[in-house]
Amino acid sequence: PVFTNSLNSYAIGTPLDSQASALQTDDSLSPSSLDSVVVAEQSIKNESYGNSSSANSLNCMGSDQLLRASAVCAGDFTKTPYIPVYASLSMGIINCYCQLVDPEAVRAELRHLKSLNVDGVVVDCWWGIVEAWTPQKYEWSGYRDLFGIIKEFKLKVQVVLSFHGSGECGSGGVLIALPRWVLEIAQENQDIFFTDREGRRNTECLSWGIDKERVLRGRTGIEVYFDFMRSFHMEFRSLSEEGLISAIEVGLGASGELRYPSCPEKMGWRYPGIGEFQCYDRYMQKNLRQSALARGHLFWARGPDNAGYYNSRSHETGFFCDGGDYDSYYGRFFLNWYSGILIDHVDQVLSLATLAFDGAAIVVKIPSIYWWHRTASHAAELTAGFYNPTNRDGYSPVFRMLKKHSIILKVVCYGPEFTVQENDEAFADPEGLTWQVRCCKKSLKLRLRIFFSVDSFDTLEILQVMNAAWDHGLSVSVESALPCLDVDMYSRILDTAKPRNDPDRHHLSFFAYRQRTPFLLQRDVCFSELETFVKCMHGE
Repeated sequence: PVFTNSLNSYAIGTPLDSQASALQTDDSLSPSSLDSVVVAEQSIKNESYGNSSSANSLNCMGSDQLLRASAVCAGDFTKTPYIPVYASLSMGIINCYCQLVDPEAVRAELRHLKSLNVDGVVVDCWWGIVEAWTPQKYEWSGYRDLFGIIKEFKLKVQVVLSFHGSGECGSGGVLIALPRWVLEIAQENQDIFFTDREGRRNTECLSWGIDKERVLRGRTGIEVYFDFMRSFHMEFRSLSEEGLISAIEVGLGASGELRYPSCPEKMGWRYPGIGEFQCYDRYMQKNLRQSALARGHLFWARGPDNAGYYNSRSHETGFFCDGGDYDSYYGRFFLNWYSGILIDHVDQVLSLATLAFDGAAIVVKIPSIYWWHRTASHAAELTAGFYNPTNRDGYSPVFRMLKKHSIILKVVCYGPEFTVQENDEAFADPEGLTWQVRCCKKSLKLRLRIFFSVDSFDTLEILQVMNAAWDHGLSVSVESALPCLDVDMYSRILDTAKPRNDPDRHHLSFFAYRQRTPFLLQRDVCFSELETFVKCMHGE
């Protein structure tokens, strides 16, 4: 009855400020430790600002929903472990001139987050915004204003330094391109971008072929990344020292993940296509020729001509099929070179990142490419840059390089469009990939977290992954991409976050809410449900 009365006290038409006054704030709660401040990312498509479905509104809640809600949040989680809750801020709050678009709207959102006792926020800092117009001229004013407002509310921040462009995924409908001066260079030299066999350029991020080529107004790609990171550190060093900025994620490739852009939707790729190799710009080809010459086989200075297309299946190609060319002398040479470029990129960027950030916690995100994992070649992993067929461990070299730089590793799984189905034609194996990554972690003693979205796998699959991780001493965090969770979803998350019958009292270290819209500014969101959910996560 108390819970029902609390829900009824929030009318949909009530102003947000009035609602906020009724929510309780507990400022004595301490922020999460550094080890729990890692936030999952995932590709979230077709984002737009707007109201959530009316089915989630209080006016539509029936008595059965209220009873389930009260059962979920009726004190069952009192004195359970404290799980920090973080929410991402909308990417569109900073415009292309690096101006904070609506400070009062940000304050309103943070005010409600604080009222709900949310522990912190995630902020994406885009290279294409900060260094947009002139090389080495950095405009941080919008982020400076944003961090100042966040500081007012005493919330933690995890910063994501995004060296890629965004427009299709995760940008809230906001097109964020690479810096304008980079695009001007590309008008005369398109080889600065990753290129597929057909000669199509991917303008999402710069090719790793120019990491050491002075083609960016006298600077190399690595120098451009370092100058940006150093500018960020100098601008916000005091905030890091104060503890406001708890960790910094460094983007290393497509979508900020450490991988080649082998599966671009704008090129027509659809799951479960194997993707294509991205090594046909002249700088990558130059490197390939040098490697082939050093090996004494100059005729190997080419990409495979039988590797199919973006939406091919493994068995349809001569390169990836069972017994295919991927395991020939040439295939092994090419794949070693292709993955070696990725590893060298990691080493170069992180060497300078550790120098630029002077001891700050650095996070690196790698993808979970599990489709075609039950085939011999693991074709989708090969095109993404992970030389990981069944007869070779392709992740240990990458993780060894990450360990060298004391990096916090983030493993990302994709959303519902990649959910494994019965009679799966893609031979997907997320559990097998998770097992391999876990073994690499154990042998290299890495600090590892496994991330997934609660709307991408059913509860059984989530628990299987989590239990496997807990058995090996890993910390586990969860992200939700739903704009407003219903009672059933809250219940599932809580049961997953804090298993009731676990004798070892395992629990999540962190929960991230990556909303599709500024959910706290929607009129029909169930504020009381969300407040109670956060309290349950906090063990209240």
